[in-house]
Amino acid sequence: MQVSEVLRIANCSGFYGDRMAAAREMVEGGPIDVLTGDYLAELTMLILWKSAQRDPERSYATTFYRQMEQVLGTCVERGIKVVANAGGLNPGKLADRLRSLAAELGIEVKVAHVEGDDILGSIEKLQAGGEELSHLDTGAPLAEAGSPPVTANAYLGGFAIAEALAGGADVVVTGRVTDAALVIGPSIWRFGWQRSDLDQLAGAVVAGHVIECGAQATGGNYAFFEEVRSLEHPGFPIAEMHPDGSCVITKHPGTGGMVSVGTVTAQLLYEISGPLYANPDVVADFSTIRLAQDGPDRVSISGTRGLTAPQKVKVAVNLFGGWRNSMTFVLTGLDIERKADLVTRSLEQALGGPEGFGSFDVNLLRTDRPDAQTQAQASAELRITVKDADREKVGRSFSSAVTELALSSYPGLHLTSPPADAAAYGVYWPALVPAWAVDQVVVHHDGRRVRVPVLPDATAPLPIATGIFAGAASGIPAGGAGAGGAGAHPPGSVIRAPLGLIAGARSGDKGGNANVGFWVRSEEEYAWLAEELTVKRFRELLEEARDLVVDRYELPNLLAMNFVVRGLLGEGVASSTRPDPQAKALGEYLRSRLVDIPAALCEARRHPEQRTDKE
Repeated sequence: MQVSEVLRIANCSGFYGDRMAAAREMVEGGPIDVLTGDYLAELTMLILWKSAQRDPERSYATTFYRQMEQVLGTCVERGIKVVANAGGLNPGKLADRLRSLAAELGIEVKVAHVEGDDILGSIEKLQAGGEELSHLDTGAPLAEAGSPPVTANAYLGGFAIAEALAGGADVVVTGRVTDAALVIGPSIWRFGWQRSDLDQLAGAVVAGHVIECGAQATGGNYAFFEEVRSLEHPGFPIAEMHPDGSCVITKHPGTGGMVSVGTVTAQLLYEISGPLYANPDVVADFSTIRLAQDGPDRVSISGTRGLTAPQKVKVAVNLFGGWRNSMTFVLTGLDIERKADLVTRSLEQALGGPEGFGSFDVNLLRTDRPDAQTQAQASAELRITVKDADREKVGRSFSSAVTELALSSYPGLHLTSPPADAAAYGVYWPALVPAWAVDQVVVHHDGRRVRVPVLPDATAPLPIATGIFAGAASGIPAGGAGAGGAGAHPPGSVIRAPLGLIAGARSGDKGGNANVGFWVRSEEEYAWLAEELTVKRFRELLEEARDLVVDRYELPNLLAMNFVVRGLLGEGVASSTRPDPQAKALGEYLRSRLVDIPAALCEARRHPEQRTDKE
């Protein structure tokens, strides 16, 4: 087979629920070779488990199937391969449905799927064999979790996808694979990479990480969003992969949004820890990445170095946490805190005290302002969330007790919603298992089953990059070495201004941890940022992190640094009671904090034509 110099891999989904029309837009908007979609996250696996309780056959991403109804025929006609992790908890069932769809459409489509990520049935055997499945953040063994796991899925890599494509598949659906595997697999298939081609594999990891979240690479959720053209409807990203592992990130001509060094840097910082970013196939060293603007809406990525993959595979375990319920009081005008205290005491008395619940969380959100021009601007919210193993305790008995206070508590009391019943919630438990414990299998379109080991020889010891997996890296502990930075303030006076005048930020969740990546656009700005944002200073800016472990990592090649706040999100998004349970807006909050910025940098940012800018 003649190897093309460029493999154009498009993304059409960054999460389960992303833009339905994106698949059609990518297929019809210009030439592509592979259409990929990322539909799974830790929370999604729990959502699919809940769906399966109602209908065992609906434990996959149904939106992907609906997208295929729109584009499957065109993909076959144009020779576009489709690779998606939409199989969720039942990739085999989704593959069967796609075959039925092809028959209904009167087209011939070869559909393969990858299975083996679901290790729920092996948990007890692994524990009996000495595998504790310890929590990656707390170190606690799974046996002490106190509740049963309902899902347990290993993050698989790209070699099984490559095997399915090599076997002639037009469509490959998987269960839980790493997000980057959707790019790694087709690249292995097209360019013939071997497991020893670490730099090439690492380059594909980086490309996959950039496009995995859809329009976030093309201006979506971008800190400097006012610089982005037509952000009302941004195009989705494309990675033009090259045989050496380098790539160009772009989008279809004429679509909204933009691709710049800034938008790509922002996505590179999304949901990572330190510079070493692990996948089952390779560890990518983000400190070696080189970015360059390669023309309008084109950013080249090169230089990425790879290290041998770990022998252990990350597993996302979801536990049944119990039941929860929330009610929100609106408090308006004067004496907000005294009103909140009164209604909290009244509710506690009505319910027999907070100690009667597994968790009784009170959160006062001060969105009010003095002498407000509107009633909404004079109002705050008091959110009370209860959790317990007893569904009845946190169900209507709780929400009705809240409602009964409507005419007998603080003046102006009203609620944001009527009383509701309890809802189940989950607890996220990240762990590791030996690669040999995962039985990765490709079920080809003709029914052949081919086992693809996660590692070349999963029983043999291999040199690994120590202490890392799936973005979790041994880094700079709070107050530890490297808490400062190189460089010094430019001479001259300082101006009190928002951090966001200089720095962009992108934040997100990794289980119970939150990450915030900051980047700037000149060497002078980075010298200041690295000196200013120590762990101590970060804690001053984020009061919630005062008593938490904060790791700090520098990425000078990207003019960036990353902070990981361990435990900020509790037991993960499904359990968190924070108003922003996935820390999506944490970076924007920190950009709003006032800091002392050298006046020269402020002036350069206000007059961008004067700045030295990597974009």
